[in-house]
Amino acid sequence: MCALCGGAGFVRRPYPLDHPRFGKAEPCECALTESVDTRRARLERLSNLGALSRFTFATFSDEGRDRASHWYGRVAEAARTYAAAPAGWLVITGPSGSGKTHLAAAIANRRIERGDPAVFMVVPDLLDHLRASYDPEEGDLSFDQLFELVRNAPLLILDDIDAASGTPWAREKLFQVVNHRYNGELPTVFTTTQAPKALDDRVASRLTDDRLTQAIVLEGPHAGGYHQVGGLTRERLAEMQFRDFDLGGAGLRPEERHSLDAAFRSAMAYADAPKGWFVLQGANGCGKTHLAAAIANRALGRGIDVFFAVVPDLLDHLRASFAPGTEVAYDELFEQVRNAGLLILDDLGAQATSPWAQEKLYQIVNYRTVAGMPTIVTTDQGDEQLNKAHPRIVARILDPSAGSVVRILAPHYRLGRSMPANAGAPPRRAVGRRRE
Repeated sequence: MCALCGGAGFVRRPYPLDHPRFGKAEPCECALTESVDTRRARLERLSNLGALSRFTFATFSDEGRDRASHWYGRVAEAARTYAAAPAGWLVITGPSGSGKTHLAAAIANRRIERGDPAVFMVVPDLLDHLRASYDPEEGDLSFDQLFELVRNAPLLILDDIDAASGTPWAREKLFQVVNHRYNGELPTVFTTTQAPKALDDRVASRLTDDRLTQAIVLEGPHAGGYHQVGGLTRERLAEMQFRDFDLGGAGLRPEERHSLDAAFRSAMAYADAPKGWFVLQGANGCGKTHLAAAIANRALGRGIDVFFAVVPDLLDHLRASFAPGTEVAYDELFEQVRNAGLLILDDLGAQATSPWAQEKLYQIVNYRTVAGMPTIVTTDQGDEQLNKAHPRIVARILDPSAGSVVRILAPHYRLGRSMPANAGAPPRRAVGRRRE
């Protein structure tokens, strides 16, 4: 590794303050003497693009054929112009599935094709890397090396800047990167699902500076779509309406019968104004999935896109999507789930999961908590069991300020008390059961 640049291939030279190159990145001596093949390999490694190397301007245009092609042509041309000579900041905004990450990655890939460096960072991953870099045994680079690389990259692309939630430390590190590049007017590309002015005030004030920033606003895919992982087809979902929820039932105890009515009212109230978390706890077969599906049908009828995911199947799909040649790439599937208009996480349980799976699930949960996005969780686990299996997730979904938690008291509607309700959590609010 080069002692001057630490392998980055660029350095900042000690020019006087009034020099036009002060604070600018310049090629290191090692980069000036390397071969074309070596340079290309170094740039690809430095870029952090990985599987996103397939995202080019050509494939972006191909994907836009079924959309307003003339409009997509204009935004692609604006990005090409920036990629040819990066100057100032480019902010790409739009909903999930609109092509933000694809367009940003295409800019990085074009720069690498030209033999110029570009660093691509997904903001939550960047913050994770910075935390890990404090421990020299975990990170390839020290914290100072990584922080310097990101702050002074000749072209930096920060994907999902609106996903930078969490600790004050994380937000402060991100602001330091943004502020440093703002003061130096270093070429930077940002992607965000929110309007820049809706971000943290300090970051927003810099991203909305018209003197430095140009914006590309992407349109989203057709609203009201249904996606699922776990086998609940659109046709099956349509059979689970509020009108089909059986409010009768023989042999129910008074508190269980009361939960029947409470379940119906709670779910309908959430369907009328979905916001934040709606967590349904109770025995397997007691009605949780029916209520979640009924809410989903209401959302689809209003043009809101819905993603219904059985949690174990979702984690399996995310792992499988890492493999090359899969129909839906990992980053695309992850974005679909994370930014769905309404997300249903069905059957969150205490099953053993890998640290990777726990982290991916937590990233989805944390992102939607911060954004206040409508999310439904069903589980047959009590609070103690959930907290043992998913402590960080429980801190989000059971937070009273983030949404509602209801407990179904009724047993399985067919098996009755031969399959008792999970007693791991004290009752919160009585809710109902299903006839399905």
